[in-house]
Amino acid sequence: MATFVAVPYQLYSLTGSALQVGLLSICDAVPLLAFAAFGGTIADRFDRRRVVLWTDIGLMAVVALLAVNAFAGSPQVWALYVLAFVATSFWSLGAPALRAMMPGLVPDDQLAASQVLVSIYGTSAAIVGPALGGALIAAVGVGWAYVIDAASFSASLVAVLLVAPAPPKAEVARETLESLREGWRFLVGQPVILGTFVLDTNAMVFGMPQALFPAIAAHHFDAGARVVGLLYAAPSAGALLAALTSGWIGHVRRQGVAVALAIVVWGTAIAIFGFATALWTALAMLAIAGCADEISAILRSTMLFASTPDHFRGRMQGFELTQVASTPALGNVEAGIVASLTSLRFSVVSGGIACAAGALAILALVPDLVRYDSRRRQVSDTGTRV
Repeated sequence: MATFVAVPYQLYSLTGSALQVGLLSICDAVPLLAFAAFGGTIADRFDRRRVVLWTDIGLMAVVALLAVNAFAGSPQVWALYVLAFVATSFWSLGAPALRAMMPGLVPDDQLAASQVLVSIYGTSAAIVGPALGGALIAAVGVGWAYVIDAASFSASLVAVLLVAPAPPKAEVARETLESLREGWRFLVGQPVILGTFVLDTNAMVFGMPQALFPAIAAHHFDAGARVVGLLYAAPSAGALLAALTSGWIGHVRRQGVAVALAIVVWGTAIAIFGFATALWTALAMLAIAGCADEISAILRSTMLFASTPDHFRGRMQGFELTQVASTPALGNVEAGIVASLTSLRFSVVSGGIACAAGALAILALVPDLVRYDSRRRQVSDTGTRV
């Protein structure tokens, strides 16, 4: 996350172009969409610890090359694009293996709690990491920020080496495309997992108006960059609060219903945010939306792991990462199109209402989500429900 700030900062310093910084997003989006699913097949076919180790080494090397470029007499702009693409590619290939390893490290009754811990460190990193990156750049410069980040990978490499090997537990198709097809057939045959994917897609497409935040700050609150930053930060603050107070989630039995209700809360909060004329109301609603989204995410991850045998977990994580990477972008496009045809307020409010109504409709159309009971629905590593 520190480098996530350093790269666009350096790019803007070199070019002075907001457009070129914006194009950097392509270097993140393309590898996520192209490689996350393939990363899932790798996670199911090889020792997951080894996959995580090598992708971590790859990420460390990329950050080291960013430092070399930064200290060069004339840093190259093209190198920032190439290295950003390569870094996201390594992450996309390794993240499914890392996520699929985690259920094997805890007993089944601690699965929900482990997902809460994952949520806490992920949300904390999203808040603290960029701030730390900015502080490092201000204190020692962008080059040394890269050096410090590269050195920090030594801690993660030691951590990975301390984890037991995680070889495949069942036979998986060796040919990549066949392995993907095998994973897709499993996903389509699991209405609970597929239902959670559809629920989240509905929430992201209709209830994700982040692209409108700069315009909302200007037109609804007559404010600039400071308020835009607060609007972006509010959902993360709510998500962190949800993660820190989510011990109760492990006791929820009807998790499919709980996911849908959390998305209803998300959509309702977004709709009220669209009507807000006071900044504090807007921030409070975004924080509530972020809180609800985090609860939904923890429950969905718990259901995904509990319903998936170990030899499919890598591919399911790959499919989930692809979905998570693509749907927020679709949501921002939807919000922008509706706003351009109608108004900012109509776009946000209608999206929130559609999000909440869609969650209830999906719940009605997928009865397996209603019937899902976390105490009865577990899947062994062979795929047998127990």
